[in-house]
Amino acid sequence: GTIASGSHISLALTNEQHSAMYGDISGYQSSKGGGTGRRRPQVIGTADFYRRLPSEMKESTKIGITMSFLALFIMIVLFLFETYAFLHRSINSNIAIDVNAEQLLRVNFNVTLYDVHCDFVEVGVWDTLGTNLQNVTKDINKWNLNKEGSVEKFHGRNSEQKHVSHEHHSPQELAELKQKMNEGFLSAVDLTSNNIEDFHSKNDLVFIDYFAPWCVWCQRLAPTWEQFAQVANWQHLDVGIGKVDCVAHGDLCKEERIMAFPTLRWYQEGKAVMPDYTGDRTIGSFLAFVKKKIENYEDDEYDDEEEEHHPGCLVAGHLLVNRVPSHIHMEAMSVNHELNSMMTNLTHRINDFSFGTPDGLFMSQLLHILPFTNAIPEAEKRSNPLKDKYYPTFHFHQAFHHHMKVVSTHVPFLFSSGLVYQVLAESQLVMYEEMEIPAIKFIWDMSPMSVYLEEEDRQWYDYVTSLCAIIGGTYTTLGLINKVMLKIFKPKSY
Repeated sequence: GTIASGSHISLALTNEQHSAMYGDISGYQSSKGGGTGRRRPQVIGTADFYRRLPSEMKESTKIGITMSFLALFIMIVLFLFETYAFLHRSINSNIAIDVNAEQLLRVNFNVTLYDVHCDFVEVGVWDTLGTNLQNVTKDINKWNLNKEGSVEKFHGRNSEQKHVSHEHHSPQELAELKQKMNEGFLSAVDLTSNNIEDFHSKNDLVFIDYFAPWCVWCQRLAPTWEQFAQVANWQHLDVGIGKVDCVAHGDLCKEERIMAFPTLRWYQEGKAVMPDYTGDRTIGSFLAFVKKKIENYEDDEYDDEEEEHHPGCLVAGHLLVNRVPSHIHMEAMSVNHELNSMMTNLTHRINDFSFGTPDGLFMSQLLHILPFTNAIPEAEKRSNPLKDKYYPTFHFHQAFHHHMKVVSTHVPFLFSSGLVYQVLAESQLVMYEEMEIPAIKFIWDMSPMSVYLEEEDRQWYDYVTSLCAIIGGTYTTLGLINKVMLKIFKPKSY
């Protein structure tokens, strides 16, 4: 018969269907009607978490199919992201007091100076413990540059500058020379911007002394240079001997790029032949040098290497310094010259300036190369922040000072940990007094704190729990959305 209006739908189910949906209810027998008594319900039947609806009560809908495919797509996407996150390690950073007991720190540098000759480049070290070393020679090499600023040839290891010999003059000789100077009877010709071209045109070979009156070495050379000019005239050497006062004729010396006093330069047919003379400053040495040059000129034995010259220098090496606030300075210095501060141009490029042993440097390079190190933040890879940076100076009496804070960093690598020094760097252009020789300075301080980078691995059960949450959460959420959609779009039946 028909089901009365308002009756529960379960009344129309057969016992088998009811048992399939709600479990066996035979355990319940009424005490009325001759029953033997009330029985306890069967616990196993009622504990079924996964009760199944009969197939005739299941209904497919377009909304349900759409939600099912959407749920499957979301599960796959979330599964892939979760698996990727599980396989890739994350890096945590901790800060603690630096317990490094090493007393020395290795400093590595490679700097190109574009306008300072290798003969004049000096590397010095200073620290707060009282260390003050000038012209450090150990483990430092130099290379000459060509006019394009590229390395041309190996200049040699940095070494102590050789002291040149000077001529000794008696007081009587000095008095006679002074008298001749006052009377204007000099063998070395005073050259200026007005007469130097005429002097070159009259003499195919010229030897010129560029000097400054305040220079001690120039004062010591002056009587020797005058006597050398006299001897050259007496011997009828085919060479013009001249001199230029760079204080009175600064523009001429600037045009000739005179960087140190005295500068003794040889000219052939009006063209400077480099490098400048750096031998002993005695009459005999000058005469031997001039005679050899004359002989080479007559035999036409000049080569291109002598004619091409550029004052640039590349300085590279490493130093072991105390682990205290320190600085390395690079400047133009000479034991036999007074440097011309007006011509000291310290434009430079830092090819490398880093801290640590070769093993640590190799580790810092791996941070930028190997793919598994992508998990390490870029902020933890600042091992060489000054690398490949160019610092030009456009005016005299200027130089850059580079200030650095060095932080010890322990980086995980395979089954061990490596020590890398991170560096925070700032550069500042410093102005010098007119008579001061500018210097490039690399100033650093060691941080008392150290950074420890640690790998954080996820446990397998965390991964499995996340997958279950993805599956269950997606299924439940889209199931609720499906019910809401059915309520909205499926018409009610009365």
